[in-house]
Amino acid sequence: MRNVKILVLAGALALAPLAAYAGDYVLVASHWGSKQAEAVAAAGGTVQFAHGKAGIGIVTSSAPDFLDRALASNAFHYGAADEAVQWQNPIAAEQIELTDGAAGITEAVVNPANDTFYPIQWAHAAVESPAAWAAGCTGDGVRVAILDGGIYSAHPDLDANIDVACSRSFITGVTNPFTDTGTFWHGTHVAGIVAAEDNNTGVVGIAPDATLIGVKVLHSGSGPFGSIIAGILYAADPAAFGAPAGCARADIINMSLGAVFPKNGLGFLVAALNQAVNFAASNGVLVVSAAGNDGIDFGQAFNFTTVPADSGSGLAVSATGPLAWAYGATNYTRPASYSNYGEGLVFVAGPGGDGAYPGNENCTLPVVGGTVTVPCWVFDLYLSTSRGTSVNGGYSWAAGTSMATPAASAVAALILGNNPGLSLGALKARLHQSSVDEGPIGHDEFYGHGFINARRACEQ
Repeated sequence: MRNVKILVLAGALALAPLAAYAGDYVLVASHWGSKQAEAVAAAGGTVQFAHGKAGIGIVTSSAPDFLDRALASNAFHYGAADEAVQWQNPIAAEQIELTDGAAGITEAVVNPANDTFYPIQWAHAAVESPAAWAAGCTGDGVRVAILDGGIYSAHPDLDANIDVACSRSFITGVTNPFTDTGTFWHGTHVAGIVAAEDNNTGVVGIAPDATLIGVKVLHSGSGPFGSIIAGILYAADPAAFGAPAGCARADIINMSLGAVFPKNGLGFLVAALNQAVNFAASNGVLVVSAAGNDGIDFGQAFNFTTVPADSGSGLAVSATGPLAWAYGATNYTRPASYSNYGEGLVFVAGPGGDGAYPGNENCTLPVVGGTVTVPCWVFDLYLSTSRGTSVNGGYSWAAGTSMATPAASAVAALILGNNPGLSLGALKARLHQSSVDEGPIGHDEFYGHGFINARRACEQ
């Protein structure tokens, strides 16, 4: 009935390769105003993006001594030449092609079991999404910014939930926020985990009535620090970037991206990223980032840091995944074989999938209107939306903390949708309190405060 193909893993590299982002600089002050703008111009630069209150500017200059001259003005605390980073692994992605098309839109999550691939979305059982939906908890009214590559805005499982007018690209030379390379589109997969629609086709997101804002900060998984910093500031305060009237800030920023650096490397760029995350928090925005897929205990890796997981006052998510779900296993909170962890790093854990099952035999499982046959281990991965090769988009399996992170963002959206106006501190507390304690009793290095739970989040 459908062409079924396979995707294996999505996430960050162990030590990110760097490349100078030609002619771009990140400059930081306590406040960005006329003094900073004049100093940039006098040093031979042009401001691309700047935020007054956050005190951060992204500047372009061809002058070889630009940075020295700019810093000599005493208008800035510090600055650095921008660097491009591979924040996500490049993957040759494949997908299930959607051939049955959209079959109508429902007004609420009435019967997600009618969505074609819902029966093989084990993550909903893991976090008890159906109980949350039954209580009317769907993320309605909550805005989630997906800082990633492109979201395929025409996907029938996403189109009604994307705020097209308020989406934006911060990649130089790529003005369209709804584009990327290949047929996977990491940002599209992430978006579907948060808010794929309940529309009798495809898959269902954990917060299927939340609004998605596409903020393109990567292309083919790569992007400079400056693009990510600008994306954070835009999501937290779109008016400062001249966004159309009516573009409210995001409530939650999801960053399913990350890279590992020596603590003594790129200090100024990492510090600027910290400042951007902290500005978002000061504006009431929850920043959620992937812990990373390097299998590193950052409680012991004293000479390294993973960003943006370890950036500012944001929170990081580790990943779990079942082993042999196709055979009936329900060990959803089993630590994923690749996930980073560490005391002081992880806030909560979420379902990210895993490909550790050792066999390669096929399994056949039912979906609405037919069956799907793939190697059994594939069913342990996370199934969500992807770009595909047709106008209707596709669906892909992937695994990574990149997948666990939007699951946590979605549960936060459920909490906020049920409690409009909740403060950032209260939102964090409720995400913590609603999580299920796993591993050693209390806060631990892998699960942090626990494994996210949608039902408990909506009962608070």
